[in-house]
Amino acid sequence: MPTVAASIAELLGLLDGTARIDGDRVVVTDEAAFRARTIEDLAWTQTFSEDEATVEAARWIIWEASQALGARSASIQDLYAARARGEVSGFTVPAINVRMDTFDTVKKIFETAKEKAVGPVILELARSEQTYTWQRVFEYAPNCLAGAIAAGWVGPVFIQGDHYQFNAKKFAADPEKMTEEIRRACRDAVAAGYLNIDIDSSTLVDLSHPTTDEQQRVNYTVAAEIAALIRDLEPEGVTISIGGEIGEVGKDNSTVEDLRAYLDGFRRELDARKPGAIGVSKISVQTGTSHGGVPLPDGGVAEVKLDFSVLRDLGEVGRAEYGIAGAVQHGASTLPDSLFHLFPTVEAAEIHLATGFQNAVYDHPAFPADLHAEIEAWLVENAADERKPGQTDSQFLYTTRKKAIGPFKRRTWSLTTKGEILASQAVKLAFLFDQLKVTGTADLLARYVPNGPEWHRPAPAALKAAAEAS
Repeated sequence: MPTVAASIAELLGLLDGTARIDGDRVVVTDEAAFRARTIEDLAWTQTFSEDEATVEAARWIIWEASQALGARSASIQDLYAARARGEVSGFTVPAINVRMDTFDTVKKIFETAKEKAVGPVILELARSEQTYTWQRVFEYAPNCLAGAIAAGWVGPVFIQGDHYQFNAKKFAADPEKMTEEIRRACRDAVAAGYLNIDIDSSTLVDLSHPTTDEQQRVNYTVAAEIAALIRDLEPEGVTISIGGEIGEVGKDNSTVEDLRAYLDGFRRELDARKPGAIGVSKISVQTGTSHGGVPLPDGGVAEVKLDFSVLRDLGEVGRAEYGIAGAVQHGASTLPDSLFHLFPTVEAAEIHLATGFQNAVYDHPAFPADLHAEIEAWLVENAADERKPGQTDSQFLYTTRKKAIGPFKRRTWSLTTKGEILASQAVKLAFLFDQLKVTGTADLLARYVPNGPEWHRPAPAALKAAAEAS
């Protein structure tokens, strides 16, 4: 098992022979050994150590190692701008919500991406996922970077805040308090190294109004306010990729009129706050899917009637009239495999994949039956208030088992059978990369998102002192 350092002295011991601290820099002295062994220990330490100073130090070492080894956090903005200009096309960027065993899963994502010469792939986590997976931004970003380092990845690492979402009930009760919650989430995300953030205020769309502009007004107004804040938070020389959303997933399908009302209003509101600032790079739309799929009484997942014309039509208008990369598909990982090849044909800019990868872990034959039973018993006892009227046991367990990810995190990271599970994940990843036409796109990163300037941070005082003393 990997080592979890309990103190900064132990943490420095993990670097012996592979790296050293030199002032405010990490110097990797044995790259192969660092990628093969040390980075895993650092990831486990920053995730599970109970000593706060050690956790902070491990996260700083991972960040600085990512700068030294060329696996740096980056914005996908310039690639999406090129797509808006018509310079690149014919692929759909996969955005993968890594909920479980983050370090090893990200490592597998980048290993597979290297094998398939994949360029753009996004690692993301929604605000709601942060809560039930017990992964705040300051933990998630280091594990994404550590996984990339372990995979031998050299190139940009796109870490994205997914669904930075306004709660409609909270907003109605206290708009300022809800908005400040999103502001704080954005500040934390950028401080953690996220350079891609999706603002989801589609929950505030009010279809009771007579005009489309009035229906979208609160949505685009608060989105513009948050976008202006994000522009103020950007590191020097970086344009964070910002996504907007016009249709709440699981609700009515989006229309071209919705798109125009949102983007026209957003531009006006953003210019009022930051004249000429770069706006959104993409728009998430509703096409007929739902997050996680709709579970059937027998435990299966219902088929959905996905309207690909929404992605095509809104994407065309978005690129031609507003300079965005196109439309984004949410709630797609539980779709039939036979549909994924269609997303590039309608020029969908991005597709979000979450629950399918979670299901592939829980439902894998190598996932221990006794742990499965323990998780289900935990859900019956601790998630009973989420059971909806008429739900069967299978439906209840399917919809709530994501809530067990955090409480059982150490157990799932420590599975002796996880190699078999990860091998299956690699097969699925390779399939999706092929279907979404990102296989063989590695040259796009060199052309549009070169491994830009290093972004260093000062070493934590306790680590710096201990390193100097040793």
